[in-house]
Parts: sequence; structure tokens; C-alpha cells
Amino acid sequence: MNILIVDDEEDLRRLVVMYLNNSGFNTFESDGYTGIVRLLDTEKIDLILLDIMLPDMNGFEICKEIRKNSNVPIIFLSAKGEEWDKVKGLQLGGDDYIVKPFSPGELVARIEAVLRRFHLPIKSDSILEYGPIKLDVDQRRLTVNGVDINVTYKEFELLGLMLKSPSKVFMRETLLDQVWGIDYQGGLRTVDTHIKTLRMKMGDNAGGMIQTVWGCGYKMELPK
Repeated sequence: MNILIVDDEEDLRRLVVMYLNNSGFNTFESDGYTGIVRLLDTEKIDLILLDIMLPDMNGFEICKEIRKNSNVPIIFLSAKGEEWDKVKGLQLGGDDYIVKPFSPGELVARIEAVLRRFHLPIKSDSILEYGPIKLDVDQRRLTVNGVDINVTYKEFELLGLMLKSPSKVFMRETLLDQVWGIDYQGGLRTVDTHIKTLRMKMGDNAGGMIQTVWGCGYKMELPK
């Protein structure tokens, strides 16, 4: 697996490179957005470790730009540990958020957890259709009324899970366990944040099919 480390602190990059190389990962380095663009064009990058405070463009803006064309997993690395920062990072398409300082063991474990989730396919038919929604599992493509919708990996997994069982109520705990994994350390608000973003991307009609079941979770239902 190829990991891209994006941080303007060279000493920290070197330390993370040492951690990851010792754990069997290949590593690439960049100190800002320009380097990311070049490496994504020329190398097969399996995951990005992305600092927020960068000189040319902050990590949140970089994540937004990457998500326009790629669903490569992104883990934010930041000294900004406020809940608002974590929620914003996840809303923009981040897959995890690690607060500095961190231990080598935690970093490697969180990377492995994200990679496991990313490479775990939805066990279902290759095409899932429900109302105006069409999900092509093999191509990882979502269309609504024939229009392509760009979603993150976890948004795709959430939607696929609910489309497999329309009208079934999924507890938020169940969604968190099945999409993020039982070793994920974030809270249930992570699910709510991704559902909200998914609804917005799909539009009022299709997005409204993801219905909230108060006190329980969510279900997929055609409008009556």
C-alpha cells in the first residue's frame, strides 16, 4: 500500500515515514497541494495523511478539491482537536481524524482500519436500483435520475447497505459498526453527519428517501 504524507513539518514527515516503512507501507511525501496533485497523477496512492495547517492551501480545502475527482481515503492529522474541526473534516469527505501528538501504534492501527473498510466490498448484486437511485457496486458509481453523483467511500457504503434492505430500519450503532468497523473510535454523530451530506448531494427527492426513524436510526423508503 502506498501512503502519501502531507505535512509542512519535515521532521514530522520523516518520523511518520519511519513508522510506516517499518510497518510495511510504501511512502510518498509532500508539503502542500501542488505536490499532492502531481503524485495523484503519477502514482497509485492508496491513502493520504493530510495535515490541516499548510502554507499554500489548508487541509480542509485540499480535501474538497481531492473529492471532486477521487475517493482515495483521507486521514486528517492535526493539532486542532476541537470537535468542530473533527466534524468539519468528516463532512468534507475525510475518513478519519487523528489529533497530534499520536503514538506510532495508534497511527498504524487507524490506517489499517481505514484501508480494511475501503477495500471491503459491499456483498450484494452489482446493480442496486430503488426509485430514481441506481448504485453500480462494481464501478462504485451512483446516479440519481441518470445524473452522476460524486460521493465518498463511506457515503457509498452507507447507501449500499440501506438499498440492500429497503424499508428496514438500521440502528445508528449498526451503521457505524458495519461501515466504519467496530474498532472505530468516533461517535454516532459521524453517522448523522454522513447521512446529512448524502441527502444534500442526492437532492430533495432522492435524498428524502433516506428517512429518519426517531430514537432508532434510518431507513430507505420511497415517498408516499
